[in-house]
Amino acid sequence: MSQTEEVIAALERNGVNFRNSASCRAMMTKKGKPKMAMRIDIPATTPAQTISTVTSMIWEDLVNHPKKEGHEDFINKKKIQCAEKMIRSAFVELYKGLGLLKTYSSLNMVAFTKILKKFDKVSKQQTSASYLKAVKRSHFISSDKVVRLMDEVESIFTKHFTNNDRKKAMKFLRPQQHKNSHMVTFFVGLFTGSFVSLFTVYIILAHLSGIFSPSTETAYMETVYPVFSVFALLSLHLFLYGCNLFMWKATRINYNFIFEFAPSTALKYRDAFLICTTFMTSVIGAMVIHLLLRAGGLSPSHVDTIPGILLLIFIGLLVWMVDFFMADQLTSQIPLLRHLESTACYFLAGSFKTHEYATCKNGKLHRQLAYVISFLPYYWRAMQCARRWFDEYDLNHLANMGKYVSAMVAAGARLTYATQSNNLWFSVVLVTSVVATVYQLYWDFAKDWGLLNPYSRNPWLRDDLILRNRSIYYLAMVLNVVLRVAWVESIMQFRFNPVQTHLLDFFLASLEVIRRGHWNFYRLENEHLNNVGKFRAVKTVPLPFHETDSDG
Repeated sequence: MSQTEEVIAALERNGVNFRNSASCRAMMTKKGKPKMAMRIDIPATTPAQTISTVTSMIWEDLVNHPKKEGHEDFINKKKIQCAEKMIRSAFVELYKGLGLLKTYSSLNMVAFTKILKKFDKVSKQQTSASYLKAVKRSHFISSDKVVRLMDEVESIFTKHFTNNDRKKAMKFLRPQQHKNSHMVTFFVGLFTGSFVSLFTVYIILAHLSGIFSPSTETAYMETVYPVFSVFALLSLHLFLYGCNLFMWKATRINYNFIFEFAPSTALKYRDAFLICTTFMTSVIGAMVIHLLLRAGGLSPSHVDTIPGILLLIFIGLLVWMVDFFMADQLTSQIPLLRHLESTACYFLAGSFKTHEYATCKNGKLHRQLAYVISFLPYYWRAMQCARRWFDEYDLNHLANMGKYVSAMVAAGARLTYATQSNNLWFSVVLVTSVVATVYQLYWDFAKDWGLLNPYSRNPWLRDDLILRNRSIYYLAMVLNVVLRVAWVESIMQFRFNPVQTHLLDFFLASLEVIRRGHWNFYRLENEHLNNVGKFRAVKTVPLPFHETDSDG
């Protein structure tokens, strides 16, 4: 009998069944390797013992045993290590779940005790003792099955994953909570103070060097401003995300579960503030250095490499933080993406050597890319809605997709109106923007926030509210309306000098980022209370085999 057959036979003796096990011997190569993967049938009655058997048997027979001459292990060691890691994670999650169940049982007992005491006090009767006896006799309270299962998991985990080292096993099963440190708070304060000081220095240097004079303001604003705006908008988004994390934690909104963050590694609000202040201090420091080098007489081609270096850092950061920039967030960062595109063109086309910024502003390709970048976040989000409709056949997803399509049409109309300012396009912009805004406001209030319920016990809000002061929700709705109609400026076409125009654009882009941060809190509050997005309620732990019904 070959080594493969011995392993399969040993596993089958311990309750593990293989699909088509009768013919599995015919599925081996000359070297004893299986020609195709086999699925394992895990007995539903004893999953813990079976998982333990699989782990110990495979590890002992295929890894620890030395290879025989002329034969090779038919299971790759790296795959074995990966499988072991997956099973170990499953044990940790199982142990954590049992611990939560045990805590839940204890909390219910405490709740019954307090409720019955309150009942005795209100009814002026002494009946809680008899009721408590019935509660204590209930299976949910009296059963020790959870404790026994926890002990069993501890025993199996200690034996098979930590070489009988219980102290090491407990580090996995009961990880210690990290103690709060004031170091992060200290650095947040340090970088905040540094930012304020450097910003003051920048304002003074800009005034003394005449950087905003008519002869130099255009070149400076067209080449340097986009790079620094990218970092400023990103820092503002991070700051608001930190505010969201702080408020979600303060109001006990379970954002870790909704976003499927690991509590031990999830970004804390102090961490978000630290990243934000570090960004802004670095950017304003680079701006000060940039001005000093310009004042020192260095050529623009050398000085403008500083924004180019910052651009590379941003691209790397964007890849690293891809999970944070979800599609909904990107729809509020279209100005950032357009600044990124124009800056990338400026450096990749070599325009920084000649300081000819017009190359990337007036070309046909640039105008076409402006449409693509403005459409892309909405298109991405619309396709996500379409995919969910195909999966769930819920018409709400199609309606949500329509919201993003209307936003794409309005954005395209405003871009066209910027280059073709006539009455026809003014009418098109006005109609499409009003329709898209009304669509978005209705979806914000009725779907994303769960408000506008005329039958709610909280007039025109919803039945369950986390914030006690109802007026906050009414003010939030008014603020959301004001921030949603900021597009009116794009059709008013106020005439300013280049500096004022760029500052106005940055101000409007900042308002949209602020609106998104404001929207985030109420969206997650509604998700926490009502599960409107139908997120899964059970965490699925991946395993290196498939569980099947033993009756099949």
